Amino acid sequence: MAARILHRLRHALSGEGGREERACGGAEAEDCPESSELEDDTEGLSTRLSGTLSFTSHEEEEENEEEEEEGEGEEQGQPRQPAAAGAEDGEWGPAAERASGSSLLTRQLQELWRRSRGSLAPQRLLFEVTSASVVSERSSKYVLYTIYLIRSGRFDKAPAAIARRYSDFERLNRRLRCRFGCDMAGIAFPRKRLHQNFTAKTIAKRSRAFEQFLSHLHSIAEIRRSPEFLEFFFLQDLQAAQRLTCTGMYREALATWANAYRLQDRLGACSSSRFLLTLAGLAVCHQELDELSEAHGCCEQALQLLEAQDSHPLLGPFLQAHVHLAWKVGKDKRRSEARLQDLREAGPPLQQQPTLKECLIKEPLE
Repeated sequence: MAARILHRLRHALSGEGGREERACGGAEAEDCPESSELEDDTEGLSTRLSGTLSFTSHEEEEENEEEEEEGEGEEQGQPRQPAAAGAEDGEWGPAAERASGSSLLTRQLQELWRRSRGSLAPQRLLFEVTSASVVSERSSKYVLYTIYLIRSGRFDKAPAAIARRYSDFERLNRRLRCRFGCDMAGIAFPRKRLHQNFTAKTIAKRSRAFEQFLSHLHSIAEIRRSPEFLEFFFLQDLQAAQRLTCTGMYREALATWANAYRLQDRLGACSSSRFLLTLAGLAVCHQELDELSEAHGCCEQALQLLEAQDSHPLLGPFLQAHVHLAWKVGKDKRRSEARLQDLREAGPPLQQQPTLKECLIKEPLE
């Protein structure tokens, strides 16, 4: 039965089942392990079945029911008679052997699916407008669109979201067309309307247009790596988080720093100076809220990114914060102390260096 299931899968996926049967000329199936057959078609199965692979089928259930009905006719207590030497019992022998083969095949397909999800299936970033609200202020009225950044094929515990108005998208479109004129030539942008900007029909059309606009931009490598595109998503959060931190509103600042962290993570911008500043903000807020383990973890992540950057201005402040937090939470601090000693010998005294919080407050975010 295992061979028949594999045969059906190959026939349905690649359309080559019939040609294989004619080539074999009705000969008996080769006596070889299922793993070798799966490995021959690993790439085909992975690419064609990404996201749709199912490990059970109605045909398999019907065959199992037929085998059970055949067993009901036998006398209770009598062992089932083995098949004759020349008789054919499927392609894989007795029913017990077919059952074990089916179980083995299922495990192999499950393992194949897990490997394909991690290696062959490309990860896409989706932009979804989840809500739109009309905002009325003293001198203006506009629509605020909430957009979620979603990684397909993955479950994110916390969302990465932004709220932008039409003028924000228009500014991004204008900046990108100035820098990437050729790449932007085929990208559509919704026109500005003089009337009916706040009708449900217009808002719905613009929501869909903004989703397509961002997806198209993200599909072009040069644009999705540009600071204009990246900072459209997280610069406002960084500025707001910095203001909240300066005014001592650490709980509110922590939530904003965390959303900026998730946005940069979704966009693949985790090696920039903006991301290090985000880690600094998280570490400072966690420490001020007496969440020392979380603050220590942020410092460790930053130091991993700064492993080969001995001259970065945030290296000294991160090392000092890490040593202090490691002592507080009982973690190893010897490596950070050694790096601090190297910095002391190579540069100005550490007493003259600003703390992590001072660096965070003084960093210009424009």
